[in-house]
Amino acid sequence: MENKIEIKHVDKYYGRKQVLYDIDLTIESGMFGLLGRNGAGKTTLMKLLAALHKKKSGEITVCGVPIEHEKKIREMTGYLPQDFSIYPSMTVDESLEYLGILSGMKKEDIRKRRDMLITRVNLNQQRRKKIKELSGGMKRRLGIAQALLHDPKILIVDEPTAGLDPEERIRFRNLLTEVAENRIVILSTHIVGDIEASCENLAVMNEGRILWSGKVADLISQAEGKVYSVNADARFINQLRGQYTVTETILQGQYVHARIVSDGYPDIVGAVSESPNLEDAYIWCLKSHGYSVMGGEEE
Repeated sequence: MENKIEIKHVDKYYGRKQVLYDIDLTIESGMFGLLGRNGAGKTTLMKLLAALHKKKSGEITVCGVPIEHEKKIREMTGYLPQDFSIYPSMTVDESLEYLGILSGMKKEDIRKRRDMLITRVNLNQQRRKKIKELSGGMKRRLGIAQALLHDPKILIVDEPTAGLDPEERIRFRNLLTEVAENRIVILSTHIVGDIEASCENLAVMNEGRILWSGKVADLISQAEGKVYSVNADARFINQLRGQYTVTETILQGQYVHARIVSDGYPDIVGAVSESPNLEDAYIWCLKSHGYSVMGGEEE
C-alpha cells in the first residue's frame, strides 16, 4: 500500500459558494506543512482528507484508498481539529479510554496505547487531572494522544500551536516531528516558524487555491534577490511601510532596522541585499501571485 496522499483537481462548495479551486497536491511520508492565513481554505481541505466533508469534484486517494471509502479512511487517519475539546470533568485517563471505546478498540489495546501515549506526550503527572484543569499546551498534547490512539497511518493537525507560549510551541513541534517518523503528518498553520522548524515540504494556500508546493528550501530560493534590509529614521517607518512590503522592524534608538521584500532594488540609501527566510519567501509568493501584502500582512 502506497504511503502517500494524492489530490487531483478537487473543488469544494458550501452551497453555491466555491471554497476550494482545482486542488492538485501529492503528500508523502514525513512532516508536510500547509501554510496560509486564516480563511485560506486549509481547514476545509483537512476535513476533506479526514473524510469529514465531501468534495464536489476531483479525486482523492489516501494510501491508495479512494476518499469515498469513509470508514477505511477514518481507520487510517488521526485528526486534531483546531477547536479540540472533550468533556471537561473527565480525567486524562478517562478521556482516552472513552475515545478508544468510541473507536471500537479492544479494552486491552486501549490501555496499552493510552499508557504509551500519555508517556510520549509527557502527561504522566497529569493523567488523573480533569481536562478543565489542564493548560492550553497540555490539552493540545492530549489532542495528539487521542488522534494517535488507534495508531493511524495519517495524522492531520489543524493550527495546533496557535495561542501557545514559545516553550510549549517548541515542545509540540518536537513531538510532531517524532511521530512523523513512521507516518504522514500534515501540519496546517498560519505560523511560518512552525513549518520552517519542522517541515521539509510544504504547500502555500490562499483563497482556496494552492499557490505553490514543493520543498521549503526551493520556495526560499525563489525569493533570492527580493529581500533587503534598511536603516531608517523611526519617524518615517509608516511612510516606508506605505511604499514597501516590510516583514520585520527592530527599533534601535531613533532608528529602525527594517527588512523588506521588493521586486527591485529599493530606492533607499544604504539598502543591503539579504538572504531570504521562509517568511520572506511566503510573502514573496503571495506578491508574485498578485495578492496585496502591505507591511508583511495580507490585505
